[in-house]
Order: sequence, then C-alpha cells, then structure tokens
Amino acid sequence: MAENPSAASNLTATGEELLQYYRDMLLIRRFEERAGQLYGMGHIGGFCHLYIGQEAVVVGVEAVKREGDQTITGYRDHGHMLACGMDPKGVMAELTGREGGYSKGKGGSMHMFSNEAKFYGGHGIVGAQVPLGAGLAFANKYRENGNVSLTYFGDGASNQGQVFEAMNMAKLWSLPVVFIIENNQYAMGTSVKRAHSETHLYLRGASFGIPGMEVDGMDVVAVREGAREAIDHARRGDGPFVLEMKTYRYRGHSMSDPAKYRTREEVDEQRGANDPIERCKIRIMDGGFATEDALKDLDKEIKAIVKEAADFSLESPEPAPEELYTDVLA
Repeated sequence: MAENPSAASNLTATGEELLQYYRDMLLIRRFEERAGQLYGMGHIGGFCHLYIGQEAVVVGVEAVKREGDQTITGYRDHGHMLACGMDPKGVMAELTGREGGYSKGKGGSMHMFSNEAKFYGGHGIVGAQVPLGAGLAFANKYRENGNVSLTYFGDGASNQGQVFEAMNMAKLWSLPVVFIIENNQYAMGTSVKRAHSETHLYLRGASFGIPGMEVDGMDVVAVREGAREAIDHARRGDGPFVLEMKTYRYRGHSMSDPAKYRTREEVDEQRGANDPIERCKIRIMDGGFATEDALKDLDKEIKAIVKEAADFSLESPEPAPEELYTDVLA
C-alpha cells in the first residue's frame, strides 16, 4: 500500500503535455459551466451532476490510457466522455434530449455510451458500474487483448456491497481492472468522516489483497503518475489496483442540491489554493511554455467549441416517437 506516492513538486511534464492537459481540463470546465446554464434555463431535464473541480482526475488518467482500454463510471460523467474524445456536440445534445445525442436523446445526462471511444456509461444506480467494470476486465482477460478496464466510482459508492463483491472476484481471477475512487469528500451530502469508519479509501481492497494508492487528485501530473503505476500493474497481469483520487467538487451533488452542508469559505479556499486548472497554469507559466495572452486565446477557442455544442444541442430535433422502440434489445 502506498500513500501519496510522489511529492507533486518532484513530478515533471513537458510543455506540450502540460498545455494538452490544460486544454482538456478547460474544455471540461467550460462545458460543465454551459451545461449548468442550460439546466437553469430549462433546456436540460432530469438529473445533471457537474464535474467542476474534479477535471484533473480523468484528464490525468486519460494521459496514460492505451487505445483499447475501457472507461466506465457513474452519473458524474460528462468530463469522462470529453476526456475519452467524444464529440462535445453529441454529449450536449444528449443532455438536452435531442436526436443528435449519443443515446439519440433517450439517455440524458447519466446514460451515454460510445463503443468507438470505449466509453460504457454513465450509470445512475450508485456503484452499479463497478461489477460491470470488472466484467469488462474479465472480457479482456478472456480475449487476451492486453486491455485494462478503468472503473470510476465515488466515495459514497465505495460503501456499496456490490463494490466489495466485484473487488473480491477481480482479485480471485486476477482481472486487469483499475478501481478509481473519486473521493470528492462529500458523497451526496454527507462528509467522508461521517460516513466511513476508515477514511483512507485506497485501503478498500486490502482485505482482498488488492494494492492501493492515495493520489492528489487536484494535480493532473500526480494523477498521471499514479495512474501509470496502477495501469501498468493491471496490464502486466498482476490483477486489480485501487486508486483513491483526493479531489473536490465545487458545485452541489447535482443541480438541485443547494450544498448547505459545507461553508462558502471552505469551497472558496479549495478554489483559491487547489484548483486543478490553475495549478496546471502555474506550471505552464513557471516553465515559460506559454504566455498569458496565449492561454487567453486558448480559452476563447474552448468557449467557441462549447458554444457550438450548445447551439447544436438546441437546434437538433427531438427524437421521433418511434425512437422509443429502437435499441431495446441487443
């Protein structure tokens, strides 16, 4: 077991890498901000869980993912889709329930899929994706294709019984799966300290003999290095690995959550001292890899992409009634 594997100050990345991470995280941030606006305007119905604050986790993991590796997650999933390379237009159109969406307007925020991007949801039931992620890993081992299943879930889901059942089977069968716990410290609205007798969640697999590691989930380079170790472990045939990403969400659990269980001062402190995008920006500026004006231009480019996605999502027609009967059976 390893806690905080490397001091972030000792981690290095090239200017090209940092700029790519910055761009990917900024795309997620601006996309989610726009999704929140569309929800407030009534264009997005149902549930909508924003990823603002947690961008470094999925971008850092994606940096070491190999073609063929799969991603599966829970309902806070838009960032994962974008990091996997899914088209922002198709993601936003699904949020607004339109024909141009990834699930043809039938899935909404929590249920999008892309076989091309090897993204398998988006699941609304807490923890339900974890045994499915183990199943993807079982298929990889059976096919001997060398791929790894990256299975994300939150600190709240880490208490679900099916999570432990999946971990037990994954270890018994030495499955190539990385269990990634996005510990944003609050589950739905209860702090980790109040809901977990053991607050070091990377120890969740210890009783099954699964190694684990705690990572600074607000530092994209630290995430990349932790993910590299875990994915290499699984790909070598050494079985599952648990990564606990210590992160923080700025918004409520969902758009309907006023988040009164924490103080404004706490959120502001996290934003001011620990924001993953700002921390990456500091690395870029300190290394002389880009100017302030260049980063402002990049932000303008990202905002244009997000505006195009939002416009597409509102212009795309609603699905025809007969669409209800398609894709029902495999």
